[in-house]
Amino acid sequence: MSLAWISVAALVLAITLSCTTTLNVGVLSLALALVIGVALADMTPAQVLAGFPIDLFATLVGVTLLFAIAEVNGTLARVTQRAVRLCRGHAGVLPVMFFAVGFVLATIGAGATPASALLAPPAMAVAARAGVPPFLMALMAGNGALAGTLSPFAPTGIVANDKMAEIGLAGFEWQTFAYNALAHALVGIGGFLLFGGWKLFRRGAGSANAAEVEKAEPMDARHWLTVAGIVAFIVPVTVFKLNVGMVAVIVAAALVLLRAVDEPKAIARMPWGVILMVTGVTVLIALLRETEGLALITSGIANLSTPTTIEPIVAFGVGLVSVYSSTSGVVLPAFLPMVPDLAARLGGLEPLPIALSMNVAASLVDLSSLSTGGALFIAGAAGFADTRKLFNQLLAWGMSMTLVGAALCYVLCG
Repeated sequence: MSLAWISVAALVLAITLSCTTTLNVGVLSLALALVIGVALADMTPAQVLAGFPIDLFATLVGVTLLFAIAEVNGTLARVTQRAVRLCRGHAGVLPVMFFAVGFVLATIGAGATPASALLAPPAMAVAARAGVPPFLMALMAGNGALAGTLSPFAPTGIVANDKMAEIGLAGFEWQTFAYNALAHALVGIGGFLLFGGWKLFRRGAGSANAAEVEKAEPMDARHWLTVAGIVAFIVPVTVFKLNVGMVAVIVAAALVLLRAVDEPKAIARMPWGVILMVTGVTVLIALLRETEGLALITSGIANLSTPTTIEPIVAFGVGLVSVYSSTSGVVLPAFLPMVPDLAARLGGLEPLPIALSMNVAASLVDLSSLSTGGALFIAGAAGFADTRKLFNQLLAWGMSMTLVGAALCYVLCG
């Protein structure tokens, strides 16, 4: 068996185990890369580890630490409480508000999973008190968070943009973000209206969320300091185009020095498992590039596609894998490097639409009950709703998004 086929088999094994076990596939990917590279490809360990994405690692550490600080010291919770107060018990407005709050939190850098973890408990509790069906609330709040997940400041967006830059598609950060945000707004609001959410607007204001309104906790110096830090992170990056990771690390260090947070707790709250997944899989993908394993995979996809069907085909395939696997840790690092070769094999197509299709389709399925986002809303509904029913609803929603994502990518990206 050739090295190309062996490396492809290693990637298939890693993706399969990421779908079927709780094993951190980053560790496995790193081990497989070292074994194949050193034992079979006559490479040194240093040559194999040259594929480790140092810049990406530093950026993820800086951004996730900054927003771990904001979460641990209670800043994000207080901002959310104040946003909910604006609804004053209007049943129809509440899901829209949670969509907006999730979108803003994810966009400014928290990412979809931390935003969902923060929003799920209050969103599902408020839904129960206001008579909002739990599925509709999860649909709106979850898609709001996912709409911001490809922001240049959010961890998944950082991974996507880093991989796109590696394949010659740098400078499309905000276009990627906009396509994803539009797709999630369409499916979120469309699903909300399709499943009867419009009926909620017939109700007047009530005291459904009075408890939440009264429980808004005061903002003290450390919370305002953290808000100022987040602003100090966003402005230099957006206005002066400074390096995201560099600014995030500096701001996070400043907040730690100013005693805005208990540092060990913030560091412990960082998603180290995801960071390890992303970096480990990236090393294995670098090996596949060296052994021409990526060329084998892209050749297979190209043989199934035409220039007019490539976007929906890759969208469906990527979405199906993403239902069961990590979008940022496995799917995007594994599939985005294939884009240039795919475009070339199909007659020199523009690669950007293919990359956009992968990014959007991978994200659209992430409210499935098998994904972290969906699971967080199911957990938040415990004690307020039939969680088994909600599990089935979100599973059906996530699976349906593989087809909806293919259609949307055909329209938006094709």
